[in-house]
Amino acid sequence: MFSLQFSEILTISLTLFAIIDVLGNVPAIINMKSRGIILQPVKTSVFAGVLMVTFLFLGDSILRLLGLDTQSFALAGSVVIFLLGLEMILGMHFFKTNPDAGDAGSLVPIAFPLLVGAGTLTVLISMRSMYATSNILAAVIINAVIIYVVLRSTGWIEDKVGKTGLHAITKFFGVIALALAIKIFLANMV
Repeated sequence: MFSLQFSEILTISLTLFAIIDVLGNVPAIINMKSRGIILQPVKTSVFAGVLMVTFLFLGDSILRLLGLDTQSFALAGSVVIFLLGLEMILGMHFFKTNPDAGDAGSLVPIAFPLLVGAGTLTVLISMRSMYATSNILAAVIINAVIIYVVLRSTGWIEDKVGKTGLHAITKFFGVIALALAIKIFLANMV
Protein backbone atom coordinates (compact mmCIF):
# COMPACT_ATOMS: atom_id res chain seq x y z
CA MET A 1 0.00 0.00 0.00
CA PHE A 2 1.25 3.45 -0.90
CA SER A 3 1.08 5.71 2.14
CA LEU A 4 3.50 8.48 2.92
CA GLN A 5 3.94 9.38 6.57
CA PHE A 6 6.02 12.46 7.27
CA SER A 7 7.25 11.24 10.66
CA GLU A 8 8.51 7.95 9.19
CA ILE A 9 10.12 9.69 6.22
CA LEU A 10 11.88 12.10 8.59
CA THR A 11 13.13 9.29 10.82
CA ILE A 12 14.38 7.20 7.91
CA SER A 13 15.91 10.24 6.17
CA LEU A 14 17.84 11.29 9.27
CA THR A 15 19.03 7.73 9.86
CA LEU A 16 20.27 7.40 6.28
CA PHE A 17 21.82 10.89 6.41
CA ALA A 18 23.78 9.94 9.52
CA ILE A 19 24.97 6.66 8.02
CA ILE A 20 25.80 8.10 4.59
CA ASP A 21 27.62 11.00 6.31
CA VAL A 22 28.04 12.96 3.09
CA LEU A 23 29.20 16.06 5.00
CA GLY A 24 31.80 14.09 6.92
CA ASN A 25 33.06 12.61 3.66
CA VAL A 26 33.60 15.99 1.96
CA PRO A 27 37.34 16.08 2.83
CA ALA A 28 37.85 12.59 1.36
CA ILE A 29 35.93 13.58 -1.77
CA ILE A 30 37.95 16.79 -2.19
CA ASN A 31 41.13 14.77 -1.64
CA MET A 32 40.10 12.39 -4.43
CA LYS A 33 39.26 15.33 -6.70
CA SER A 34 42.74 16.75 -6.14
CA ARG A 35 44.17 13.40 -7.28
CA GLY A 36 42.37 13.57 -10.61
CA ILE A 37 39.07 11.81 -9.97
CA ILE A 38 36.41 13.58 -12.00
CA LEU A 39 33.49 14.34 -9.72
CA GLN A 40 30.13 14.16 -11.45
CA PRO A 41 27.45 15.07 -8.89
CA VAL A 42 24.48 14.02 -11.03
CA LYS A 43 25.86 10.60 -11.95
CA THR A 44 27.14 9.98 -8.44
CA SER A 45 23.81 10.93 -6.83
CA VAL A 46 21.75 8.90 -9.28
CA PHE A 47 24.07 5.91 -8.91
CA ALA A 48 23.89 6.16 -5.10
CA GLY A 49 20.08 6.40 -5.25
CA VAL A 50 19.74 3.47 -7.66
CA LEU A 51 22.11 1.41 -5.54
CA MET A 52 20.06 2.11 -2.41
CA VAL A 53 16.75 1.29 -4.14
CA THR A 54 18.20 -1.87 -5.69
CA PHE A 55 19.51 -3.04 -2.36
CA LEU A 56 16.23 -2.16 -0.65
CA PHE A 57 14.39 -4.61 -2.88
CA LEU A 58 17.06 -7.14 -3.87
CA GLY A 59 19.80 -6.88 -1.23
CA ASP A 60 19.14 -10.14 0.57
CA SER A 61 18.72 -11.99 -2.72
CA ILE A 62 21.90 -10.54 -4.24
CA LEU A 63 23.97 -11.45 -1.21
CA ARG A 64 22.47 -14.98 -1.05
CA LEU A 65 23.10 -15.45 -4.79
CA LEU A 66 26.76 -14.57 -4.21
CA GLY A 67 26.90 -16.85 -1.19
CA LEU A 68 27.41 -13.91 1.17
CA ASP A 69 25.73 -12.76 4.31
CA THR A 70 25.24 -9.19 5.49
CA GLN A 71 28.00 -9.55 8.10
CA SER A 72 30.59 -10.51 5.47
CA PHE A 73 29.42 -7.66 3.25
CA ALA A 74 29.68 -5.21 6.14
CA LEU A 75 33.17 -6.49 7.04
CA ALA A 76 34.36 -5.98 3.45
CA GLY A 77 32.91 -2.47 3.44
CA SER A 78 34.67 -1.71 6.72
CA VAL A 79 38.03 -2.65 5.19
CA VAL A 80 37.47 -0.21 2.29
CA ILE A 81 36.43 2.57 4.69
CA PHE A 82 39.50 1.79 6.82
CA LEU A 83 41.78 2.16 3.80
CA LEU A 84 40.10 5.46 2.83
CA GLY A 85 40.67 6.69 6.40
CA LEU A 86 44.34 5.72 6.20
CA GLU A 87 44.63 7.61 2.92
CA MET A 88 43.21 10.71 4.56
CA ILE A 89 45.49 10.53 7.60
CA LEU A 90 48.74 9.36 6.04
CA GLY A 91 48.46 11.00 2.64
CA MET A 92 49.11 7.62 1.01
CA HIS A 93 47.10 6.44 -1.97
CA PHE A 94 45.70 2.92 -1.87
CA PHE A 95 43.07 3.71 -4.48
CA LYS A 96 44.92 4.56 -7.67
CA THR A 97 43.38 6.92 -10.17
CA ASN A 98 43.18 5.60 -13.69
CA PRO A 99 43.17 8.35 -16.33
CA ASP A 100 41.43 5.98 -18.76
CA ALA A 101 38.57 5.37 -16.32
CA GLY A 102 36.89 8.71 -17.08
CA ASP A 103 34.36 9.53 -14.40
CA ALA A 104 34.22 6.00 -12.94
CA GLY A 105 36.05 7.29 -9.85
CA SER A 106 32.99 9.36 -9.12
CA LEU A 107 31.04 6.12 -8.82
CA VAL A 108 33.62 3.86 -7.16
CA PRO A 109 34.90 4.58 -4.51
CA ILE A 110 32.88 7.80 -3.96
CA ALA A 111 29.26 6.68 -4.48
CA PHE A 112 30.10 3.15 -3.36
CA PRO A 113 31.39 2.38 -0.76
CA LEU A 114 32.26 5.84 0.64
CA LEU A 115 28.75 7.32 0.59
CA VAL A 116 26.54 4.29 0.11
CA GLY A 117 28.48 1.55 1.80
CA ALA A 118 27.81 -1.67 3.60
CA GLY A 119 26.29 0.15 6.57
CA THR A 120 23.75 2.00 4.44
CA LEU A 121 22.84 -1.07 2.43
CA THR A 122 22.48 -3.25 5.52
CA VAL A 123 20.28 -0.65 7.23
CA LEU A 124 18.05 -0.47 4.15
CA ILE A 125 17.50 -4.22 4.27
CA SER A 126 16.57 -4.08 7.95
CA MET A 127 14.31 -1.01 7.55
CA ARG A 128 11.96 -2.98 5.31
CA SER A 129 10.71 -4.84 8.37
CA MET A 130 9.94 -1.63 10.27
CA TYR A 131 8.72 0.96 7.76
CA ALA A 132 6.51 1.26 4.72
CA THR A 133 8.45 0.84 1.48
CA SER A 134 7.01 4.11 0.11
CA ASN A 135 8.45 6.01 3.09
CA ILE A 136 11.86 4.37 2.67
CA LEU A 137 11.84 5.27 -1.05
CA ALA A 138 10.98 8.90 -0.20
CA ALA A 139 13.88 8.99 2.28
CA VAL A 140 16.25 7.52 -0.32
CA ILE A 141 15.25 10.23 -2.81
CA ILE A 142 15.74 12.94 -0.17
CA ASN A 143 19.21 11.63 0.62
CA ALA A 144 20.15 11.35 -3.07
CA VAL A 145 19.21 15.03 -3.44
CA ILE A 146 21.30 15.92 -0.37
CA ILE A 147 24.24 13.98 -1.84
CA TYR A 148 23.87 15.96 -5.08
CA VAL A 149 23.76 19.33 -3.29
CA VAL A 150 26.83 18.54 -1.17
CA LEU A 151 28.82 17.15 -4.11
CA ARG A 152 27.90 20.18 -6.16
CA SER A 153 29.17 22.41 -3.33
CA THR A 154 32.57 20.81 -2.77
CA GLY A 155 34.36 23.58 -4.69
CA TRP A 156 32.62 26.23 -2.60
CA ILE A 157 33.43 24.34 0.61
CA GLU A 158 37.06 24.01 -0.46
CA ASP A 159 37.26 27.77 -1.17
CA LYS A 160 35.69 28.74 2.16
CA VAL A 161 37.76 26.38 4.32
CA GLY A 162 41.09 26.87 2.54
CA LYS A 163 43.92 24.41 2.05
CA THR A 164 45.15 24.47 5.65
CA GLY A 165 41.67 24.08 7.09
CA LEU A 166 40.86 21.35 4.60
CA HIS A 167 44.07 19.52 5.50
CA ALA A 168 43.18 19.61 9.21
CA ILE A 169 39.58 18.54 8.54
CA THR A 170 40.78 15.72 6.29
CA LYS A 171 43.02 14.35 9.05
CA PHE A 172 40.22 14.64 11.61
CA PHE A 173 37.67 12.88 9.42
CA GLY A 174 40.29 10.28 8.53
CA VAL A 175 40.36 9.31 12.19
CA ILE A 176 36.53 9.29 12.21
CA ALA A 177 36.55 7.01 9.14
CA LEU A 178 38.98 4.65 10.87
CA ALA A 179 36.80 4.59 13.98
CA LEU A 180 33.68 3.94 11.89
CA ALA A 181 35.44 1.14 10.02
CA ILE A 182 36.52 -0.47 13.29
CA LYS A 183 33.01 -0.11 14.72
CA ILE A 184 31.46 -1.77 11.64
CA PHE A 185 34.13 -4.47 11.75
CA LEU A 186 33.63 -5.25 15.45
CA ALA A 187 29.83 -5.17 15.18
CA ASN A 188 29.93 -7.78 12.42
CA MET A 189 32.56 -10.14 13.80
CA VAL A 190 31.18 -13.64 13.96
